[in-house]
Amino acid sequence: MLDQKKLRDEPDYLREILGRRGVDNPWKGSGVGLDREGFNDLLVKHKETLAEIESLRTRRNRISEEFSGLKRGGRDTSVLTREIEELKTRMAAREAEFGVLERALNDALLRLPNALHPGVPDGTGPQDNIEARSWGQKPDLGRETRPHWEIGESLGILDFVSAGKMSGSRFAALIGAGAALERALISFMLDLHVGEHGYTEVFLPYLVSGKSMEGTGQLPKFEEEMFKAEKDDLYLIPTAEVSVTNQHRDDCMDLSILPRKYVSYSACFRREAGSYGKDTKGLIRNHQFNKVELVWFTLPERSFDDLEVLTNDAEDVLKRLEIPYRVMVLCGADIGFASAKTYDIEVWMPGEKKWREISSCSCFTDFQARRMNIKYKNQQNKREYVHTLNGSGVAVGRLLAAVLENYQKKNGDVSVPKVLQPYMKMETISR
Repeated sequence: MLDQKKLRDEPDYLREILGRRGVDNPWKGSGVGLDREGFNDLLVKHKETLAEIESLRTRRNRISEEFSGLKRGGRDTSVLTREIEELKTRMAAREAEFGVLERALNDALLRLPNALHPGVPDGTGPQDNIEARSWGQKPDLGRETRPHWEIGESLGILDFVSAGKMSGSRFAALIGAGAALERALISFMLDLHVGEHGYTEVFLPYLVSGKSMEGTGQLPKFEEEMFKAEKDDLYLIPTAEVSVTNQHRDDCMDLSILPRKYVSYSACFRREAGSYGKDTKGLIRNHQFNKVELVWFTLPERSFDDLEVLTNDAEDVLKRLEIPYRVMVLCGADIGFASAKTYDIEVWMPGEKKWREISSCSCFTDFQARRMNIKYKNQQNKREYVHTLNGSGVAVGRLLAAVLENYQKKNGDVSVPKVLQPYMKMETISR
């Protein structure tokens, strides 16, 4: 959530945020029924009404003191009694008006995206993202490279037909060595992030409240993407970021523990409502998938430096698996709603002959912390909002797909990466 005072006092602040993101009206189609001029009017009316309530409250308190003095002296209080009753009536009306304004302003603020870091490139779409660096060489596998779904089905380790019978489209079943490979990747990543990168592992609920989803920025904007248990008013998490970040909702974190780094494995659930007909084959865009998530709580003055560290931690997974990748800086029009700066890590998929995103690493500044009221006490003992970061470390299904495609052999088998062999107790996956 953006700072109300800054929005009110700096007229160009919101214009710059929306302009860099290529957004004209963030409330269009939301039911809020505002434009930028209407939003500015709402901010001013909200402030003026609050100031009037505070003025009336001050006046009431002063008159109440006068009333007490008169009463103690046995003097007539009828005039002050009438004035106090009039003030109560006026305050009740203004407080009711303020409640309406407060709800309207909160709804409007929840639909405003985060301000971008100055280093985020301008652009109109993914074509304007900038490559920051790359690592590794694309494997020379000849012309007969196959996509991961063909490899997995031929080896009997991926079964999309039986998954479809159970659940419909965009689901996958992992069989035998396929299930073992998925488990090995999860264990390898958790061991790496905990043992060498210094993260604390947590395993948290998959079902969360709407307030939790609102805190990380999934709601209200992305409600159509979420699976919801209507009777219980709970949502299946689209990423462990939601559960992990909400651990500290309404907390004042101790300065001595910052930065605080968590890693969490979870299943993730997404409706992919806007992806009809896109990536219908394989493991790239499923309704249910596994992910290892990295989440940081850190200090404002170091959050963008910490983003570099978090991104390097995610990259380390791919380096150790010896899978070629590149890191892209997302432009203003392609960056996520809550993010101030994002790096996408993309792996090379030789079977598809394209780059595929496998991790998004983002700094959210105080955007999520304001929504969740997560603060810390600085050295002057003043409470300030923490900054939050998160990134996939990494998406397991896409990583499994990348392993199958980059380690495929001409005879149809798949070599097991060296770092996974102790987990899988095998060197080759064969029929």
